[in-house]
Amino acid sequence: MKENLNDLSAFVLVARAGSFTRAAAQLGVSQSALSQTLRGLEERLGLRLLTRTTRSVAPTDAGERLLATIGPKLEDIETELVAMRELRDKPAGNIRITASEHAANTILLPKLFKLLPDYPDLKVEINTDYRLVDIVEQRFDAGVRLGEYIAKDMIAVRIGPDQRMAVVGSPAYFAGRRAPKRPQDLMAHDCINVRLPTMGGLLPWDFRKGKQELNVRAEGRLIFNGLQQVLSATLAGMGLAFMLEEAVAPHLADGSLVRVLDDWCAVFPGYHLYYPSRRQPSTAFSLVVDALRHHQPA
Repeated sequence: MKENLNDLSAFVLVARAGSFTRAAAQLGVSQSALSQTLRGLEERLGLRLLTRTTRSVAPTDAGERLLATIGPKLEDIETELVAMRELRDKPAGNIRITASEHAANTILLPKLFKLLPDYPDLKVEINTDYRLVDIVEQRFDAGVRLGEYIAKDMIAVRIGPDQRMAVVGSPAYFAGRRAPKRPQDLMAHDCINVRLPTMGGLLPWDFRKGKQELNVRAEGRLIFNGLQQVLSATLAGMGLAFMLEEAVAPHLADGSLVRVLDDWCAVFPGYHLYYPSRRQPSTAFSLVVDALRHHQPA
């Protein structure tokens, strides 16, 4: 019995995504067409490969066995096909990267805009997400995180300078209020928090001064899961925010925001591109990594 490799690839994608909707979007086909493809595969094999509910899709025992057997082989085939395509004059291929919106706007886009015009067969997909995405499970080639959050089993390449956090508020907010002198003073202020999508908790307000380290439970009336909303609320005088110094620098320069607790905000590792250590980098991927690599100023 000969099975179409496209059908097997579609099965692997659905099984890993746990959703016909997400898999169909990645393949660029309709959900109904993808579902019909998988039903045809199951009928030819005489086995149910997927358990379907109204909310999710999961492989059956037979599906798990097929996924474990053919998944790595299909990845090997794709890797070899990419390598064959790169025997042409210029590198080619699709590179998928997940990053926060701030990292994408300040690091990835400026560098990729310089690279891509010279390589017309190179395609880059950037997915902006504040979650700590499992790049292997979600089939990304690489992700971007701040250096202190990189897992030890990943290769990490610095793509940006060191960073600092900043506690900021608008002049209107500080009118009639005493500015905090120590992190503990934040407990008397209205703090605007960020909800971390992956863990469900709030972004910690961590401070360091010399050997002293403090974590403050910042309380406030506003919580967002996007930094642009935090910035807008802070500019509107709704409270204090804890944001990357780089993101608020223009507003500090024009006086629309005021910084406090500067001496408690220590430097920490900036953005890094990370990818699995077992990955064999293609020429196209290596080209993107080299273009994004951060070079310390002389």
